[in-house]
Amino acid sequence: MNVRTVEGLGEIHPGESLGAVLSQEAEIAEDDVVCVASTIVSKAENRFIDLESVTAGERAQAIADRLATIADEPKDPRFAQVVLDESSELLTTAPFLLTRTQFGHVTVNAGIDRSNVPNHDLLLLPDDPMASARRLADALNAPVIITDTCGRPFRHGQRGVAIGWAGLPASRDWRGETDRNGHELEVTVESIVDELAATANLLSGEGDGGTPVVIIESFEFGDHDGSNELFRDSESDLVGQALSQWEYQP
Repeated sequence: MNVRTVEGLGEIHPGESLGAVLSQEAEIAEDDVVCVASTIVSKAENRFIDLESVTAGERAQAIADRLATIADEPKDPRFAQVVLDESSELLTTAPFLLTRTQFGHVTVNAGIDRSNVPNHDLLLLPDDPMASARRLADALNAPVIITDTCGRPFRHGQRGVAIGWAGLPASRDWRGETDRNGHELEVTVESIVDELAATANLLSGEGDGGTPVVIIESFEFGDHDGSNELFRDSESDLVGQALSQWEYQP
């Protein structure tokens, strides 16, 4: 497969049609996979927040006070309040906020961004990334993956992950197939959308490159069953359950 960035995209503004912009700026075939950074999706959907509009509640104030003590520097309780508002669950409250977003993604600070956010304090993740991906896929007549950068448990460093997708399954389901020795695979489900998101992140980068859209050409899913499950729910997330019972001890 071939991977390329879409060059020349300007700043995306609230209310702007991403589908129209990409249709004009990029040549996209129906079998291409279009990987779009969540940042520009959120900008188009006006997911900006200014802290002066936020009133922190008692829980946010307590969280900020504890984080300030741990870090030995001030922490804004209004930021903690925005994280609470964007989260369905807090897995940890110290030494950082590890959250489950309203749409099921587990990430630090509910994925709220302070980088590349002109004229505002914060940028939230899209409200419903799956719906955003469906709208873009319909507009472009091609599969779409909405990506974000996320840290990883047990490893240093961040990588691109999928938070919304449309037009292709989330995973290749290898269960029931066999290895070279004829042994049946029983548990292997390969997260295709995450792997393609990470591939796109190699080109889109993390800083001031200004290339938030990557097109993957000639990707072939292959003759496999597909699965659309990606985010574990609270009942099946054993690590999340353990974290919810864990208490940080400095």
